[in-house]
Amino acid sequence: VQLQASGGGLVQAGGSLRLSCANSGRSFSPYAVAWFRQAPGKEREFVGGRSARRDKTYYADSVKGRFTISRDNAKNTDYLQMNSLQPEDTAVYYCAANTLGSVHYVGLQTGEYQYWGQGTQVTVSS
Repeated sequence: VQLQASGGGLVQAGGSLRLSCANSGRSFSPYAVAWFRQAPGKEREFVGGRSARRDKTYYADSVKGRFTISRDNAKNTDYLQMNSLQPEDTAVYYCAANTLGSVHYVGLQTGEYQYWGQGTQVTVSS
């Protein structure tokens, strides 16, 4: 698994962005994917994640109803659609993959993910 995150940028409050997480590596098994973010001076926090079987999806309360995770199997790419962005959403966003454990499980902790993308900056201006 080799993840490449992209799609970040500068957007005004109320705007939208779609982040992409492309897997350029070889993976013969499904894996759970999650998005985390880290603002300056803060710890990396869970934003949302989907189980390997795609039957469970969780979002942080702060983004619930605004952010949506999806996947294009043909492109081997996961997405984070972010709507109604607010200045407090400003952070570096990371995608991560968990190839271990139950295919129905969504980890909420950074230590549960073995593979990470390089991060993409999202800046929301007020």
